[in-house]
Amino acid sequence: MSASQPHRIFDRRAYRQRRRRRPGTDPDIFLLTETAQQVAARIGSINRRFSHALDLNSRPQSFNQLRYAADTWTRAGHAAAAADVIADDEFLPFTDETFDLVTSVLSLHSVNDLPGALVQIRRVLKPDGVFLAALFGGETLRELRFAFAAAEAATAGGASPRVAPFADVRDLGGLLQRAGFALPVADIDRTTVRYRDPMRLFFDLRALGETNVLAQRQANFTSRGLLRAVFAEYLQLFGDDQGRVPATFDIVYLIGWAPHDSQQKPLRPGSAKARLADALKNKPPNR
Repeated sequence: MSASQPHRIFDRRAYRQRRRRRPGTDPDIFLLTETAQQVAARIGSINRRFSHALDLNSRPQSFNQLRYAADTWTRAGHAAAAADVIADDEFLPFTDETFDLVTSVLSLHSVNDLPGALVQIRRVLKPDGVFLAALFGGETLRELRFAFAAAEAATAGGASPRVAPFADVRDLGGLLQRAGFALPVADIDRTTVRYRDPMRLFFDLRALGETNVLAQRQANFTSRGLLRAVFAEYLQLFGDDQGRVPATFDIVYLIGWAPHDSQQKPLRPGSAKARLADALKNKPPNR
């Protein structure tokens, strides 16, 4: 692998297959509608009408919450049934400065080259265009990660990759800035869901198409014995007195603007006309 290529964390082919197998047409699939509503609300808070928007691989019920935010949309995704253009989040086949809005709901957390994907998104935005996205980050599925590690240590003498690493909100804000976005903002919303048993969590992850697609995952299926051990560890480590288990989902919301001369800009270092020391010189001490 050359030095210019990103480290391969995710098997993108497997991810596309999981998403196509579970396209998310059920309107009640966990987290999708609520997250898209949050993105739509952020778009609605911008005092502006968008003419041509691009949506990157959002599931159908997510896109249904966004469709009224722009006059026309181009949908890029993995499956022809839910997309106008078949495209991967990591490779956008659009010319520069095409869209005034780009959205993505719960997809970008699985790309191998997130900095490169953000640069491409920035490239296809018109000046003063805006990018809004939601992706899993932070401590998402921390309980499942610990349960798998404990179960495999006890049954197999070591752990294999099971739960994807998720970016920290501060790192994601920094990536927006590095990609050339103006006025970047990243904030996080934590949801803790209590399941009556760990299997219900697995059902939700399968319905989302968000099961293990790590490139270094084991090729064989997870055995029933290991699953029983994982469930037992999950209950022991995190279960309450009613046998329910929590699952943490941290959703990071990103917003950034393509630079434009009309936007506010920070003052240059040293451009202030008054010194802080002078302003505080005659201030009485605190008591």
